[in-house]
Amino acid sequence: MASTEFDRERKLVTSYLFSPLALAAIRLLIALYVLVVLIFTLIREATVTNEAESYLSYFTNLTYIGICAYFFASGVQTFLYSRNTKEGEAQYPLQQWPRFLRYLHVLLLSTIVTYPILVTIVYWVLLASSSTFKTPYTAWSNISKHALNAVFGLFEILLTNVGPLPWIDMPVTVVLLGGYLGVAYITYATQGIYTYSFLDPKKQGKLLAAYIIGIAVGQCIIFLIVTGIIHLRQRVTKRKVVEAQKTHGGR
Repeated sequence: MASTEFDRERKLVTSYLFSPLALAAIRLLIALYVLVVLIFTLIREATVTNEAESYLSYFTNLTYIGICAYFFASGVQTFLYSRNTKEGEAQYPLQQWPRFLRYLHVLLLSTIVTYPILVTIVYWVLLASSSTFKTPYTAWSNISKHALNAVFGLFEILLTNVGPLPWIDMPVTVVLLGGYLGVAYITYATQGIYTYSFLDPKKQGKLLAAYIIGIAVGQCIIFLIVTGIIHLRQRVTKRKVVEAQKTHGGR
């Protein structure tokens, strides 16, 4: 069912710094880079390390796929909005899609501005080692997946007009994290490996529960901080947003 109320201010497809066309180009370039990283690392794991069967068992890779999906989807929607604006129609297709699909797009946004930050913190605090930058490949792969991932999320938080995250998405993203635990332990049952060492109950003992609870709490804190930053950015850039709308023909 179409809705004239969804994103009436076109926040999902505009920026106070870039024209809609430029924003679309940036989003699609990010999506293309992430896709190249995903394909290259998957091919390498299939042909060199023989670890391709566990590729989708890593939360890092799953969140990276989410980043790719979001930037492709948002890039296309922004491009179509840019084209429609030139034709005198300040709309984009997502506004006319069923409510469920619109919510999924917003939920995907909520994941790509919070999960990458969580992944980056957990990696550099708990998982990084001397092998992180051992070879040019591992350095590039780890920088792409454990540093640039957060940069891509910060781009959406700081440099676009996206609004505050829906509060319902905070418990939803925590539930999704809980679902990943199932993936991790299914992987151990079927492949005999723990995707992350801190999930091994034999090694961690009672610390395992602390890690799980800590990550869930960390996700909530990150969600709150991101929402607060978006509110602050909206206040600081309010005048620029109005000027950009006049300049680029948004209504």
